[in-house]
Amino acid sequence: MWSLAVASPHPAAAFAFAAGHPLRHRPSAASDRDANSQRWRWERIRACSYGSSLRIRHLPGRLYGDVSKNNLTPVTVEQAEASAQLPKGDMWSVHKFGGTCMGTSQRIQNVADIILRDPSERKLVVVSAMSKVTDMMYNLVNKAQSRDDSYIAALDEVFEKHMAAAKDLLGGEDLARFLSQLHADVSNLKAMLRAICIAGHATESFSDFVVGHGELWSAQMLSFAIKKSGTPCSWMDTREVLVVNPTGSNQVDPDYIESEKRLEKWFARRPADTIIATGFIATTPEDIPTTLKRDGSDFSAAIIGSLVKAGQVTIWTDVDGVFSADPRKVSEAVILSTLSYQEAWEMSYFGANVLHPRTIIPVMKYNIPIVIRNMFDISAPGTMICQQPANESDDLEACVKAFATIDKLALVNVEGTGMAGVPGTASAIFGAVKDVGANVIMISQASSEHSVCFAVPEKEVAAVSAALHVRFREALSAGRLSKVEVIHNCSILAAVGLKMASTPGVSATLFDALAKANINVRAIAQGCSEYNITVVLKQEDCVRALRAAHSRFFLSKTTLAVGIIGPGLIGRTLLNQLKDQWKEQLKTEAEQADLNKFVHHLSENQLFPNRVLVDCTADTSVASHYYDWLKKGIHVITPNKKANSGPLDRYLKLRTLQRASYTHYFYEATVGAGLPIISTLRGLLETGDKILRIEGIFSGTLSYIFNNFEGTRTFSDVVSEAKEAGYTEPDPRDDLSGTDVARKVIILARESGLRLELSDIPVRSLVPEALRSCSTADEYMQKLPSFDQDWARELKDAEAAGEVLRYVGVVDVVNKEGQVELRRYKKDHPFAQLSGSDNIIAFTTSRYKEQPLIVRGPGAGAEVTAGGVFSDILRLASYLGAPS
Repeated sequence: MWSLAVASPHPAAAFAFAAGHPLRHRPSAASDRDANSQRWRWERIRACSYGSSLRIRHLPGRLYGDVSKNNLTPVTVEQAEASAQLPKGDMWSVHKFGGTCMGTSQRIQNVADIILRDPSERKLVVVSAMSKVTDMMYNLVNKAQSRDDSYIAALDEVFEKHMAAAKDLLGGEDLARFLSQLHADVSNLKAMLRAICIAGHATESFSDFVVGHGELWSAQMLSFAIKKSGTPCSWMDTREVLVVNPTGSNQVDPDYIESEKRLEKWFARRPADTIIATGFIATTPEDIPTTLKRDGSDFSAAIIGSLVKAGQVTIWTDVDGVFSADPRKVSEAVILSTLSYQEAWEMSYFGANVLHPRTIIPVMKYNIPIVIRNMFDISAPGTMICQQPANESDDLEACVKAFATIDKLALVNVEGTGMAGVPGTASAIFGAVKDVGANVIMISQASSEHSVCFAVPEKEVAAVSAALHVRFREALSAGRLSKVEVIHNCSILAAVGLKMASTPGVSATLFDALAKANINVRAIAQGCSEYNITVVLKQEDCVRALRAAHSRFFLSKTTLAVGIIGPGLIGRTLLNQLKDQWKEQLKTEAEQADLNKFVHHLSENQLFPNRVLVDCTADTSVASHYYDWLKKGIHVITPNKKANSGPLDRYLKLRTLQRASYTHYFYEATVGAGLPIISTLRGLLETGDKILRIEGIFSGTLSYIFNNFEGTRTFSDVVSEAKEAGYTEPDPRDDLSGTDVARKVIILARESGLRLELSDIPVRSLVPEALRSCSTADEYMQKLPSFDQDWARELKDAEAAGEVLRYVGVVDVVNKEGQVELRRYKKDHPFAQLSGSDNIIAFTTSRYKEQPLIVRGPGAGAEVTAGGVFSDILRLASYLGAPS
């Protein structure tokens, strides 16, 4: 007696069988089986196999055969398995191609070409469904469950997509065979979806069964594409091989032992050097179809790679490799050549689009490297994920490999003195969280046990908060717990690197970078493995924090968002020095000045971690905004003297804020244009020197005038020449009044520790009192010659004494005073040796008492002033982490 057993793990096979697709056999013409040949002739009437051959088992004799063949040669199980044992080891290379790679017929052909070019002895290729097909299949099930008849049209769309791809890719008998199978599968899917539609419900296994068709069809097409080149190829329905146990948390655990047994049996029946396998789909121990959930195709490749102990698993995608940060957020992100398994694990956990953490587990056991490569640029070497890469630098910059972020989180803080030393508090907290099914992303607890905080997805925090209030109602009422606090709109930033554990200063560097970007950290977590440092931030600060941290570790250039106020003479010159084409951009894209709108644009730009405003005006109202800008975390650089020489209380408030924060305020150009006057003074003070006196010619304009007023020309002629040469302000009285020099004196006095107001500085004005009321500069210049005789007498008196006239500012630190006046110096004095518009400043200190420290150089002109501002910009970049 012969019996027929249909051995298929798929309920669809039984479904189709019951729907009127019988499988029948009839003996040969002898009306009986031939005892010698053991040959049978079988006839199949379109039995649905859902891509897998229905196996015929002769139970008493343990005969195996394939109903797709007319002639059945009986072979015992033992004989079949012994005939082709599954080889294992480096001869196997495993490739995985995602939906994007399989998206069109041309791309499937490209995949085939890549496989054919692989010189490996044996190749096992895991493929996803064509792009968007998995979503389309889920949509079919959802429509059917909702009793939406449009599922029929949606299924037809799926059918047309695959039929069109097959017609482009295949031809002849291969095309006919694929389309026959496609027709059969779609026909059975319609029957199944109809049943789902009637019932209004689909079990998870039925849903998984429907969705898995995409992988079957793409695998079949690829196998035909490879075969047409003349290369033998088998394709594998991985539900015959991969056995997984659902865990109840939208994940599955592979059964490696059973999967290995099934793979060996599969290979015994279909040995091949090239195997095309379906990704994503698997079966339970009860032979119920299931999936490996999202990103399951990568997981499939890793599992199969571990089963055959492959030499390498290559994940083909549409990017060149793993980036040091999300390139959509950090344009300077770089491709990493190597990552350790642990680093890749940490990055993927924290949201980086690398691999799902599950994918790494199977290959780690056998130290099988995973390589991420770009199918669309095969010249790119990609990123290798392996054991700790050798020959890597031990520098601080190299120990942090990458950064990842998770958005849309909330921070829950449970706090109270009654928590300290009470066993079971943490267990009660997280037990309540578990009861509502929330996912805890990170945990941080103070060593005092006074508080526990943890991050959960924003969408789950309401349930978590309610559960905690219920669980700790009594403790809250009694005051043992002071609060259960929820902080919304948070993000996580994680710094990942295997060598962080052995490199001092990583945490300090990270937090310094965040502080300099004016970013507040709300919670911190670091495991004892030190593979990552995790910080919780405001969500609005996340991108800026990511860019700041990335820049600081030299993974990219330090980026500054620079806003320039006042594109006048100095501002335009600065723009020229930064980039010539900015002038044209200013002409075509300039907007009407609105300081509040401008600052808002700069401060709200989350793409840049570091923002700086450069005030190139001489405007008091602009200077009055410095405090607010610094408080917002915007750095300020300026040649504008109005803030530092304005009211003392405002100056002190500004400097107190700047010293207490990580926001920088640079104003080197306020005193000596491009000369290092402020920095020299600070260097002396910071090294413990004591300033006694600062004396100097601080005005390039007045330096030029008195260097050229030597008796051969009148004073008015020299002033006119200076005005025409551009050394003076449009109205020369602004220079000759001495107010500008007085502002520089007060700035240096305050830097030296004196608390003086501008009004405390006596100033000799060089503008005759009778000319101060002139309505215009032209009127002033017309009347100035009438005072030339007075200037001639003063010059003659100085020359008679062997002296020269110089307009100077003095800071007398010992007597706590300052003055601005016209003085006479001997011709051998350094102040008498100037030429052109040079400035000169003499610092008399405890160290430089007998011979003052002299700083001399050009002190006027747009070029040198803009250069001083530019120098401050570069200094700021250096402070923010740019290489020195």
